[in-house]
Amino acid sequence: PILLQGHERSITQIKYNREGDLLFTVAKDPIVNVWYSVNGERLGTYNGHTGAVWCVDADWDTRHVLTGSADNSCRLWDCETGKQLALVKTSSAVRTCGFDFGGNIIMFSTDKQMGYQCFVSFFDLRDPSQIENNEPYMKIPCSDSKITSAVWGPLGEFIIAGHESGELNQFSAKSGEQLSNIKEHTKQINDIQTSRDMTMFITASKDNTAKLFDCTSLEHLKTFRTERPVNSAALSPIFDHVVLGGGQEAMDVTTTSTRIGKFEARFFHLAFEEEFGRVKGHFGPINSVAFHPDGKSYSSGGEDGYVRIHYFDPQYFEFEFEA
Repeated sequence: PILLQGHERSITQIKYNREGDLLFTVAKDPIVNVWYSVNGERLGTYNGHTGAVWCVDADWDTRHVLTGSADNSCRLWDCETGKQLALVKTSSAVRTCGFDFGGNIIMFSTDKQMGYQCFVSFFDLRDPSQIENNEPYMKIPCSDSKITSAVWGPLGEFIIAGHESGELNQFSAKSGEQLSNIKEHTKQINDIQTSRDMTMFITASKDNTAKLFDCTSLEHLKTFRTERPVNSAALSPIFDHVVLGGGQEAMDVTTTSTRIGKFEARFFHLAFEEEFGRVKGHFGPINSVAFHPDGKSYSSGGEDGYVRIHYFDPQYFEFEFEA
């Protein structure tokens, strides 16, 4: 694997752009890195945050990058030059962020902390006054339990939000109303990622499972079970494969022997829910996994601060097509 060493603290999220030539990584340090995914060369950094960066996203044509941080800000960057284009101040840490399909609207959610409620804010980048006055065109309060992960649904009509309580919600991006609500997980949802065609999404949860859902109806389709909390899960764009990353809570890591092998990326078959492979490598729990958009490689970011890019063997493709 290609090892990317650009962070001093544990990785919080890794994200490919749509073409897959760039990989964005953020961690519990203030650095936002971007790498060439083909050889692991670092293209540059986006400097400006002063706290842990929880989330990162790039828009459809990779012109802009969005980051959310524990320094109570969400920032918009020029991807090519690394220049900061916009700064939105919040009253608590920004936990999730994302561009809609067209790259014109951004959404981010803030944490419930220091007496502040959890909110999802929507800004339209075509209207500069919204950013300047720090007034989103819509703000949805979430009083019950805070949002821990959120993604845009197909066509940018709604967002799908996962909560600390294990609930899943759909919020309309036009009206802000809650379109549907289900609770399939018993504990916090750590990560949500959509499939390539955005018809399905997969959730990773502290209740030791990852689950597959239909994007529009939120119908629960599949469950992938492990013995430990799942921090991240991703769907292959070309095969019926799922990769899960997880491990114990960071604070329990020192109390168990490393030989047991808890820090592998685990591969499951999407339809049969069976595990068919594991990849070792990290020295701690895996916090974020992502498939390359062409399906020929995947990356994982760990508690150890490393990002590993793994390219699949040629046999992987032959085996799948024969099967």
